[in-house]
Amino acid sequence: MTTLALLTTALLFGGMVLYSFGFAAFLFTALPAETAGPTIRRAFPHFYLFVIAGAAVSAVLLALSDPIGALIMAAIAATTVPTRQKLMPAINAATDAGDKKRFALLHGVSVVITLIHIVAAAYVLHRFIG
Repeated sequence: MTTLALLTTALLFGGMVLYSFGFAAFLFTALPAETAGPTIRRAFPHFYLFVIAGAAVSAVLLALSDPIGALIMAAIAATTVPTRQKLMPAINAATDAGDKKRFALLHGVSVVITLIHIVAAAYVLHRFIG
């Protein structure tokens, strides 16, 4: 179980980093903005489902061997749900309305949440060393 927990947590960490710093950035440099924007909008719901599922599975696998790590991963899963269900639609609505100030604020919140999730997953990975 510990090996599966490690692999699941590492997959989640790597996936979040790759998506946040690789895929999203790549789309906006490789495609015109009018294509990149709608593409990234379609991809985000899947990204959030990946985070919810990966963190939840990791939490279950860690429950017996690392209760603190399990709690952190469960918190990642739990906080991603409102990010996906409430924050993401609000970001999209701000974009659709052309409200750049609201978009910047909400997008900034989503970036901070994702960075916290990445750091939290990294911390859980670090706990495997200890």
